[in-house]
Amino acid sequence: MTSRVFGFARDMLIANFFGTTMFAEAFVISFRIPNLLRDLIGEGAANAAFVPVLTEYHATRSNEEFWRLAKNLLFVLTSALFVISLCGVLFAPAIVRIIAPGFVGDPGKFAITVKLTRIMFPFILLIGLVAYGMGVLNSLNHFAAPAFGPVLLNISMISFLVYVCPKLGITGLALAVLVGGMLQVTLIGFVLYKKGLRPTQPPGLHIRPPGLGRLTNPFTSPAIKRIWKLLIPRFFGSAVYQLSVVVDNIFSTFYWIVGVGGPAALWYSYRLFHLPLAIFGIALATVALPKMSREVARKDITSFKETISFSMRSVFLALIPAGIGLATLGRPIIKILFERGAFTAYSTAITDSALFFYSFGLFACGGIKILVNAFFSMGDTKTPVKVASVSFFINLILNFALMWPLKIGGLALATSIAATSNFIMLYIMLTRKIGDIGTQKILNSLGRIVIAAAIMGVFSYAAGNFLEKMNGGILINVSGILIIILVSVAIYITASVILGVNEIKRFPGWISKRG
Repeated sequence: MTSRVFGFARDMLIANFFGTTMFAEAFVISFRIPNLLRDLIGEGAANAAFVPVLTEYHATRSNEEFWRLAKNLLFVLTSALFVISLCGVLFAPAIVRIIAPGFVGDPGKFAITVKLTRIMFPFILLIGLVAYGMGVLNSLNHFAAPAFGPVLLNISMISFLVYVCPKLGITGLALAVLVGGMLQVTLIGFVLYKKGLRPTQPPGLHIRPPGLGRLTNPFTSPAIKRIWKLLIPRFFGSAVYQLSVVVDNIFSTFYWIVGVGGPAALWYSYRLFHLPLAIFGIALATVALPKMSREVARKDITSFKETISFSMRSVFLALIPAGIGLATLGRPIIKILFERGAFTAYSTAITDSALFFYSFGLFACGGIKILVNAFFSMGDTKTPVKVASVSFFINLILNFALMWPLKIGGLALATSIAATSNFIMLYIMLTRKIGDIGTQKILNSLGRIVIAAAIMGVFSYAAGNFLEKMNGGILINVSGILIIILVSVAIYITASVILGVNEIKRFPGWISKRG
């Protein structure tokens, strides 16, 4: 939550300085590439591939063996990410031509996008090291430092926006990304050292017991092979999802169809969309994964099913009202946060259009995180890949169909429909694999939550319209939107209690226990 608060401050400054202009579009496209590979190799892979194996080693092996595996993994990951980063810097022009074909006809926009891509590509190496640290620390049930790391990135970007960007322009923001990555690596490295990681031998290599007289190759050690077996399918699963994001960005560069400023509008709207997803969906999935992995290891299928069921109901409890809130209050929130400087009324309109349609898929995106982690905890990495592949083609077809009538909003709606399809398919496949996980209980809770959220939505929609018609100053608008949000939350909680949504009582205690 702290990271998101700083993130909004950062996005407000970016909107003020660059709006949805050419510079904002170039930065968004350039930053999308390291973000894409971060998800492919970094955070997603860390949870899916690193945590189950590291958790098992920590529970069943000696401390020395655990840290030996951690050091070997660090060596392998660093080697791979260094090569990827170098290739990205060298082949930046070709990469930009592929992911932003709409920029090729504008030499100025194309040139600055290539420049920013080259500056930020090494961020992949830095964030990969952070993701490695997250995997190791999460396996030790330490969540605080990895969760706080993004705050440092946001602080770096805010500082550069205030002090450096007035002199260097958008280049200063790209440099801030690198500095933020270095700060995150420093924090994670310090905590890992305190936990017991020591560079006592050459990274990745350790001497076998006396008598064997040769070095172990970290690339071929049994544990690393197991991690690769989990990582490669997860890589392709994430690649399918990230390919959908790339395709959305490709379509958004066709300004003669979706309108000018499309990539930037998707960026700002996704930041707002991602706030509740990160605070509730991703956070819940992150702390649930080690628990599910332990239950699978103990063969405690009853507890495993209950963890999945309760996690899904908790995600619905938080994300369904959040989605309705974004749909009904998106426009006034965007105006308050961003509409100043280079961010015009037109920028607000296109960003709100994307956010409105994104909000329909919020609950599905949170549910996907839970279900995918359930498959990974069982060692099944193929099913999510197959489902994600089908979802990708649904998204691609819907992009073609919806971008013409709905412009930039059509791309967001296509993403929401594809995410919902993904969620439904994953749920069906999981129940076929392990049996019913309490479908009736989930549907009963879902129905009550939807009714409570709809009651809240009626109020938030009417109150948001009233606030816009008042057309007051910044103080009135900020105070008004905060009051509307607080009252909306109170209405939702009250309605949930009256309707008998049991998770409203259990959710806070469960989160605090897992935290």
